[in-house]
Amino acid sequence: MNQETRRRMLLERIGRDGFASLTGIAASLGASESTIRRDLEALDHAGLIKRVYGGAVSVAEMKSLPALEDRAATSAAEKRAIGRLVASLIEDGESILLDGGTTTLEVARALVDRPVQIVTNSLPIASLIAASKETDLILIGGYVYPKTGVALGPIAIDGLKDVRVRKTIMGAGGIIADGIYNHNLLLVETQRRMTACAQEVFVVADHTKFGRPALAWLCGLESVRTIVVDAGLSEEHRGMLRDKNVNVLFAEPERDPFGDSLNGQSKDEATRSRA
Repeated sequence: MNQETRRRMLLERIGRDGFASLTGIAASLGASESTIRRDLEALDHAGLIKRVYGGAVSVAEMKSLPALEDRAATSAAEKRAIGRLVASLIEDGESILLDGGTTTLEVARALVDRPVQIVTNSLPIASLIAASKETDLILIGGYVYPKTGVALGPIAIDGLKDVRVRKTIMGAGGIIADGIYNHNLLLVETQRRMTACAQEVFVVADHTKFGRPALAWLCGLESVRTIVVDAGLSEEHRGMLRDKNVNVLFAEPERDPFGDSLNGQSKDEATRSRA
């Protein structure tokens, strides 16, 4: 396939879906990720798309997803480490439910081409998984929240009523002693339905989410089996979780000899323990 044809197909796909992942595009077009990355950079330079972490979105979509790139860039190495640790806890053949968010997207990224079944209400996660030959995808519909591309509300909740999975993995907007919070009332209602679908509920959150609430209360800490966080969590918040008897897993990105994070490019060192 020549460059002109490939880039035209890229534009058509991104325009149709709103978001396309780098790995998904490369797999569907039979090109290397480095080739697709150059194509995306050229299209971004021409103002036809917008490059974001892990892929690209249409220019029109960026008007309704203004925070996507900024959120993905925040604590990126920590989120990648969390995603890889959570993926290591999932066995082949399992069915899991993935909430939308930048940290759960990293879980999905670590599960691409694993023989698991992923149920999600997230368009970015669905786009990432759709091209995988080994990973089954079930997409939950509903009102698509413009800032995140996540389906919420009554239709999404109704679509989840007969879903049963081994694990639900959710993000959080804030975590304090009285529980877990998120930024949107519709999101919290949908997440509550997700918790009822699973035998085990995991919350994934980088350390910056601790010590502050968000708009809507989701649940108490006792409702969550495990919280997965990066090793940057403060001693104060470790003590809070210990007092609440919460099981905590710590994910620590590998460090270079100078003490700087390698940004998750090499294998993450995961530390699993209680707070």
